[in-house]
This record gives sequence, structure tokens and C-alpha cells, in this order.
Amino acid sequence: MTNGIIVLAAGSSSRLGQAKQQLVYQGQTLLQHALQAALDSTGIPVIVVLGAKAEAILPQLDTTKVQVVMNPIWSEGMASSIRAGLTHLQQVSPGCTGALIMLCDQPFVSSDILNRLIQAHQENTQQIVASSYQDTLGAPVLFPEKSFPQLLQLQGQEGAKKLLGLYASEVISLPFPAGATDIDTPEDYAALKAGETK
Repeated sequence: MTNGIIVLAAGSSSRLGQAKQQLVYQGQTLLQHALQAALDSTGIPVIVVLGAKAEAILPQLDTTKVQVVMNPIWSEGMASSIRAGLTHLQQVSPGCTGALIMLCDQPFVSSDILNRLIQAHQENTQQIVASSYQDTLGAPVLFPEKSFPQLLQLQGQEGAKKLLGLYASEVISLPFPAGATDIDTPEDYAALKAGETK
């Protein structure tokens, strides 16, 4: 069983006012941290989807270890990046049994969290395995192969969370309280940095 990891990093970070992919936390950019967590996990291959500001972000990545997919229609919304990443995954790893979708702005994601998701999937191969925090389910989330067609049909601003609602009875949740921390605004980043210095 192989589980590919798709890191979504194509957005323009409009609410933040600068590229969240390039924000530095504990000596790494948020995207570098996400990719390192993915590379340290048992998921393979690791794919990152870039779009907005790709030219500035790309030099900061070790492209010998991760596969980069460019999403020229990133402005459509998250769905376009999910489609781009999953299409590439199916091309390079046609026998893949699962796709683990990550965001680039959850600073507390670790390889341990990702491995727990993968392990749960291996024990329940037909189930979706999602992280749970603040009374919701979300990323990182692992979808079984049978969910791929629905993921490829997502449009616009729809994220994978739509499927978590549609197939609620098929979702296993794993507690990840720190997953509630994501960086969308300057205030979010300031709070993260303040915690770093304590």
C-alpha cells in the first residue's frame, strides 16, 4: 500500500497580504516545514502544488526530494490545486491506495501526525481519515482511492472538506488539537511568533 502526500501551496494569501508559504517560523518557511514533515513520514511520493508567487517560492524548495506541480489556474480556488496534485499523483504512482492532503499553513503538523493518519488508513482502507480539532474535521486528511473521482470533480473554492460532510459515515477522526492553528491573517502570524519567543 502506498499513500502519496499532496501539499497545497498555490494560494495568494490575500488576507495575509504576503505569501504565507514564505513566512518563517523556527528557522524554516511554513512550506519548508510542511514538506519536511511529509518527507519524514511514510508517505510517498511527496507532491507540492504551487501557483501564486511560484517563481519566488520554488528556489526555496529541495526539488530533488519533492515533486513540484504548477497550477496555472490557482485563482479558481483550492479545488484546482487538489485536481492538479491528484492528477499528478495518479500519473506518477498509478497503484497509489490513498492521497494525504496537507495545507502549508498549519505550523504544528508533524511526521507523527501524518504517520498516524497513514496507519489508520492501512487498518481501514476504505475509510477517509481526517484530523479533528475545535469540533470540526479537516486537514491533514487522507482519502482512499475510491474517493479520487469525487476529489477530481471539486470546483472553485470547494476544498476536500466538502467530501467530509457528504461521506460523514465513512470518516475516521484522529484528534489533532494543534491543527486548529493556521495562518490566515497578520494577527495569526504575530500570535505564532509570540509563542515562539516565550
